[in-house]
Amino acid sequence: MDGANQTAIREYILLGLSEHHNLEMVLFVLCLGIYCVDVMGNSLLIALNMLDPHLHNPMYFFLSNLSLMGILGISSFVPLMLVNFLEARRTISFPGCALQMYLTLALGSTECLLLAVMAYDRYVAICQPLRYSELMSGQLCMWMAVLSWGIGFTNSLLQSILAWHLSFCGHNVINHFFCEILAVIKLACGDISLNALALMVATAVLTLTPFLLMFLSYIFILAAILRVPSAAGWSKAFSTCSSHLIVVVIFYGTISFMYLKPKAKDPDLDKIITLFYGDMTPSLNPTIYSLRNTEVKATVIALLRGDLLSRKMSHFCCCTPSLSVRIG
Repeated sequence: MDGANQTAIREYILLGLSEHHNLEMVLFVLCLGIYCVDVMGNSLLIALNMLDPHLHNPMYFFLSNLSLMGILGISSFVPLMLVNFLEARRTISFPGCALQMYLTLALGSTECLLLAVMAYDRYVAICQPLRYSELMSGQLCMWMAVLSWGIGFTNSLLQSILAWHLSFCGHNVINHFFCEILAVIKLACGDISLNALALMVATAVLTLTPFLLMFLSYIFILAAILRVPSAAGWSKAFSTCSSHLIVVVIFYGTISFMYLKPKAKDPDLDKIITLFYGDMTPSLNPTIYSLRNTEVKATVIALLRGDLLSRKMSHFCCCTPSLSVRIG
């Protein structure tokens, strides 16, 4: 954004559903409940991964990254949105809006990349089981996670710089619940063709490319499963990747519904759909992995019985320096 814009605009007004106060009260209760479930569920998964030595492997390392991303993503906009539901004047400062837009875009991009990395992990586990420790070493897993976060946040920084260099001519009313990048760009009174091109390229690279990699991974996984002679082997192989596959289907299914559906006649409907995508999707990850994974369920039971901490202590007492190569 140029100097004139920064001087003229010190805060933004978030419209939300200001004309439907009763509906906002319903959304307040729903979003508050979902936010609490999301933060507690994802925090529990991270804690379980840290406490239980049995979960110190690449799959749960990446799942912890996904859970952390869910907490950061929903916390970047939901608390202020809940406050605004109760306020007559819904405002956000310029730095707050810039940070909110940056984080929501960065975390969304990073999630796509992490899901692709997790698909590769499942491919190696099923198609190359004898080389799993070699191909998914602790150092490589760390680098893949760092690269996913780095690319996502770098892309968001580029998109944010391009957005804030636009001329807004004093327009500061954002027709949304939070500072979503498309809603901010719509305020511009100048040429936005460069922004549109940059967003299109980023979407193709960071959304479609990971999807194609995941699609190829599951083709190889399916081919490997079909070569397994026993039904028990089929069941074990499917259970290994079913949780991740469900998360991928929900993530990309929701994105496809949001951006490929016909534009709603009522713009408020599009805002509500975007809200539930950002609010609901992160809360589904811990639910899916907890309900469909016997290791996670066993760890939760051990935690409730008080066995988990003693198991952790005994692991520390018995472990050797050679174990430091494992994730965790």
